[in-house]
Amino acid sequence: LRAILRAAAHGKVNLLIPMLAHGNEIRQTLALIEQARQELDRKGMVHGPVQLGAMIEIPAAALSLRMFLQYFDYLSIGTNDLIQYTLAIDRVDETVSHLYDPLHPAVLQLVAGTIAECLAQGKSVSVCGEMAGDPAMTRLLLGLGLRSFSMHPSQILAVKQQILRSDTRKLRSWAQSVVSSEDPAGQIAG
Repeated sequence: LRAILRAAAHGKVNLLIPMLAHGNEIRQTLALIEQARQELDRKGMVHGPVQLGAMIEIPAAALSLRMFLQYFDYLSIGTNDLIQYTLAIDRVDETVSHLYDPLHPAVLQLVAGTIAECLAQGKSVSVCGEMAGDPAMTRLLLGLGLRSFSMHPSQILAVKQQILRSDTRKLRSWAQSVVSSEDPAGQIAG
């Protein structure tokens, strides 16, 4: 943490904290960051401000967004883990990995709700993981209001092409119908 704070003296730094679920974990994390600042001050070392973000990758976090948004400047939805934990599916276990479904209604509601709450509170939000790099999901995420995608570099061109072909105003109502559908995969394919 001290090294990150010192680097922030030389330019903008975003610090993204993973795997938080409880308020006490958030407060403990913030206390450790403050402790690192105080240690640097005591040593007379230059440091700078950081933008603090949290990964939303546990259903408990997605369902506690207002608490998270009180403490953090931005959120990033970690879709790989969020899907796995929401559906209780180990995506690397071949016996159940076929049940791993980014279009499950519960997953889509958590993603849509997170994006909507961030936008309502004026906080930035991104999506990372396979969902962000899947061109078939790009239009849906755009329709939900997402404007920041984090993906493997090999996916950038395909996702960028989808973005350039999309009219976000026309996608809003369609995206809401997909999220509220019992068969989101059918809505995406149709």
